[in-house]
Amino acid sequence: MGCLKVSSKSSPASVAGAIAGMIKDGSSVEIQAVGAGAVNQAVKAVAISRGFLSPVGIEICCIPSFADIVIDGEYRTAIRFAVEPRGSVAPCIDTAVLA
Repeated sequence: MGCLKVSSKSSPASVAGAIAGMIKDGSSVEIQAVGAGAVNQAVKAVAISRGFLSPVGIEICCIPSFADIVIDGEYRTAIRFAVEPRGSVAPCIDTAVLA
């Protein structure tokens, strides 16, 4: 699993390209972000990467979690996003509506 560190100054399109490339190679991706701006850029990157992958038939899922990390000797809380290819899932159709 590759780990991408995202900052508030990261380009979402560049991060999305990295995510899409790793997913296409069959790898899962972990994205780490500290701070609201970095989390915003990371979420945008996941959404953009979905746009890159959907046309080629790859759907992804994103699983968020917290992580305690040390930066410059201080403990900080990071948000980690595990981005993985999604297995084949039946479409969400309410059959009662169709009847």
